[in-house]
Amino acid sequence: QVQLVESGGGLVQAGGSLRLSCAASGRTFSSYAMGWFRQAPGKERDFVAAINWSGARTYYADSVKGRFTISRDNAITISRDNAKNTVYLQMNSLKPEDTAVYYCAASVSSDHYTNTRPGAYDYWGQGTQVTVSS
Repeated sequence: QVQLVESGGGLVQAGGSLRLSCAASGRTFSSYAMGWFRQAPGKERDFVAAINWSGARTYYADSVKGRFTISRDNAITISRDNAKNTVYLQMNSLKPEDTAVYYCAASVSSDHYTNTRPGAYDYWGQGTQVTVSS
């Protein structure tokens, strides 16, 4: 079982930056693919970015490519004693259309980082609101 807790959302002006964090519990976190999705009011949940188990491979939606960066800290990249089991989403050059609730998700299939369907992910956080004003 994996529990995911997002943080870092808030209100920012267009052109600004935010960094979202997703803290994960569970000893097998480092074997999971991790993703970020977002959902605006009245719209479907859309893929934003994902990262494979080691952090070496990433995948982005076209709408955020060049502006957002996904990364992770886990027992593979740092020592187990200091493992933070956290995934980050650095969001730069934010636009009003980026306004949404952002969700962190985990997939037990480590190669699902290129799968943009929400159904490909097994665990979800509660979401964090990001609002970009014009």
